[in-house]
Amino acid sequence: MAKVKKHGSVKRFGARYGKTPKEKLGQIEKEQNKKHKCPYCHFNKVKKVSLGIWQCTKCGAKFTSKAYKVVKAPYLKTTEEGGNKND
Repeated sequence: MAKVKKHGSVKRFGARYGKTPKEKLGQIEKEQNKKHKCPYCHFNKVKKVSLGIWQCTKCGAKFTSKAYKVVKAPYLKTTEEGGNKND
């Protein structure tokens, strides 16, 4: 018997929409639903709030990243308050 390839979450579309779009959607859904690491506390508990907005369920940090995955730590600007950059 031939081995059947598992389709995962895109199995719900059945025979509609073609192979390539279903494969691409399957990769995106698999990536966005896996566990991501928080750039602040480094704990694997980041959930997607909306498109590009993520929130850590442990430390409560809310930050932006790519639409379907957390790629790297966000840019954090660190300057002293009231100080001049040229001093």
